[in-house]
Amino acid sequence: MMRILLFLATNVAVLVMASIVMAVLTALGVIPENMPYASLLVWCALFGFGGSFISLALSKWIAKRSTRARVIEKPANEIEQWLLSAVERQAEKAGIGMPEVAIFNSPDPNAFATGMFRNNALVAVSTGLLQLMGRSEVEAVLGHEVSHVANGDMVTLTLIQGVLNTFVIFVARIIASQFDRGRFLIYIALQMVFGVLASVVVAWFSRRREYRADAGGAQIESPAAMASALNRLRTVQDARSQLPDGLAAFGIRGGGMMKLLSTHPPLEQRIARLEGR
Repeated sequence: MMRILLFLATNVAVLVMASIVMAVLTALGVIPENMPYASLLVWCALFGFGGSFISLALSKWIAKRSTRARVIEKPANEIEQWLLSAVERQAEKAGIGMPEVAIFNSPDPNAFATGMFRNNALVAVSTGLLQLMGRSEVEAVLGHEVSHVANGDMVTLTLIQGVLNTFVIFVARIIASQFDRGRFLIYIALQMVFGVLASVVVAWFSRRREYRADAGGAQIESPAAMASALNRLRTVQDARSQLPDGLAAFGIRGGGMMKLLSTHPPLEQRIARLEGR
């Protein structure tokens, strides 16, 4: 979940900044106030995809700093050597370049993978995950994350987010142009509303790809190890998240409308799919 939340948070920030820049350029006359819809769509795509790809390009840097992850360059102990060896073996099996491997200090059992390129990614695990799980389970989690990289999930997410950003900016601009007063504030407010709706689509896609990554982790290691790791996570799924303050608001749990914004399917459903139920 962490890698998606990092990406979405960065994307929202970049998108808001792009909207401000677009409004300033309009005020200066660089972008015509009333341009043909086709031309407006091109401008919106430029800012929409630009914001999305900037988010992707910054994802590793932001992930390292927001979690204070320490990249293992020279293993300091046997555990770090084991982590490097496990990821190296899995990366070779998945047909990708060796990712950076990092550990971040958090009691919250978690792991993430991110990066712009399949052959230059980052895979990180929390100290809480290492304490909670046995080695075969940790390796299954690592396989899950390596599968995300091998599947090109971050790039696919970026393209989907770029399309959604484009239409969020475009539709918000069209509606806001119908008002005589407070146009800019209306424009920003509409972007926020439409942005939430777009996040529902992104979350739906994220839930679908989690099943694929589970299957990938099961293939790289074993279905039993992957299912065991997910079962282990069930023992702490109701615990308070230890995500950084800037991400805590995005750690959505529960039912109702919040379920639509969940980036992961329920653990019970993921386990059932792995076990063929």
